[in-house]
Amino acid sequence: MSDMDTGKNDMEPEKNEAVKTPDEGWRHARTGLSLAEAHSSVKVPKSYGFWRKLLAFSGPGYLVAVGYMDPGNWATDIAGGAQFGYTLLSVIALSSVMAVLLQTLCARLGIATGRDLAQACRDHYSKPVSVALWILCEVAICACDLAEVIGTAIALNLLFGIPLVWGVCLTALDVVLVLWLAHKGFRLLEAVVVSLMLVIAMCFGLELIFSKPDMGEVAAGLAPSVEIIRNPAMLYVAIGILGATVMPHNLYLHSSIVQTRKYEQTWGGKKEAAKFATIDSTVALFLAFFINAAILIVAGAVFHKQGRTDVGEIQDAYLLLSPMLGVGVAGTLFALALLASGQNSTLTGTLAGQIVMEGFLNIRMRPWLRRLITRLIAIVPAVICAAVYGESGTAKLLVFSQVILSLQLPFAVIPLVMFTSEKKKMGDLVTPAWLRVPAWVVTAAIVVLNAKLLYDVVMGAHS
Repeated sequence: MSDMDTGKNDMEPEKNEAVKTPDEGWRHARTGLSLAEAHSSVKVPKSYGFWRKLLAFSGPGYLVAVGYMDPGNWATDIAGGAQFGYTLLSVIALSSVMAVLLQTLCARLGIATGRDLAQACRDHYSKPVSVALWILCEVAICACDLAEVIGTAIALNLLFGIPLVWGVCLTALDVVLVLWLAHKGFRLLEAVVVSLMLVIAMCFGLELIFSKPDMGEVAAGLAPSVEIIRNPAMLYVAIGILGATVMPHNLYLHSSIVQTRKYEQTWGGKKEAAKFATIDSTVALFLAFFINAAILIVAGAVFHKQGRTDVGEIQDAYLLLSPMLGVGVAGTLFALALLASGQNSTLTGTLAGQIVMEGFLNIRMRPWLRRLITRLIAIVPAVICAAVYGESGTAKLLVFSQVILSLQLPFAVIPLVMFTSEKKKMGDLVTPAWLRVPAWVVTAAIVVLNAKLLYDVVMGAHS
């Protein structure tokens, strides 16, 4: 039946009427599915009750949360806790709230438009702008990959004594693991990721018990402090935490993998999918917040309290944890959690790289080749740094990679908030005013903080 017959238009269908992906709000029509091999591969039957539907929709949020606890987070959290105690806990808390908000918008974008963020940018902007955004995003993914490479290599060195240079080279073999998991199905990939996250959470739960932090001081650290803005050194680490927590590639990743669920293509079905996707990502990001906070709290309780404010490297934290806590297994648990974190991050990094390249350029490349290329780009500077500067150089490279991520963040956040605020693009899932206002406030905060960081670096405020 035509729109003329019913007196309705495409933007206002019945809630139970099948809807098409809105194209009239875009410069270009949609050309292909996001992550086609996994698109709509996980069925969500209409007959399911609330809890079974929630379980069926759960998974993408945890793949996204992995990026919020990768080795780059460890470097910034350890440095922040050792140098400034619990002061930067407020930064982790605020950035986690930002993450929940932004990932909610990502889920809505993917579900409402059938596009991931990269495809949305390609369909909205001119080709030169899209290519520029793609290049910036690739730089961010390489910086993220660099953190994963170094973190995994450090964990292999701590647990098995493998030299850093060889450990960095071994990380290229994760391509095989990624290919095997992808072949077995998306649900298995999600199960592996959740299992590794639980390993990390249990390890740091025990570390918290061993370190016995003052909970009153921890609670005080959750309150924002003006000193963070005034102190250039503290701001540098805070921006690193922000970059390590709210990661650009996660915005592209989430907008794609929410589309792995097969649900009713009606506005009612899409609204329900958006609701469950929001619950999924919020719960997963709360787990990520716990792990990030635990790393900083342990560093503050063990190192800062005992005057070891110089501890800013993962290797030092590993070597000092057991003797300073008097618990022999503390260092091993730390290294085991780091290895799980590095491996987890490589899995989601593979997907993000594929989504970004296919989305921006509308070309497909074999996943193993795409992963190998980005991994080699990350391995080269990591090998050079490990060979020339040793452990100290790799630690500095870790923190610097997170600052690069943060600087790229506005170029992903601004398009995301802009797209999800447009009725023509989003239909009934357009961002409501009560959510749109805080979204733009978060965007402005990210831009201002990055501008302040650039000013400090250029003016030489950070040594």
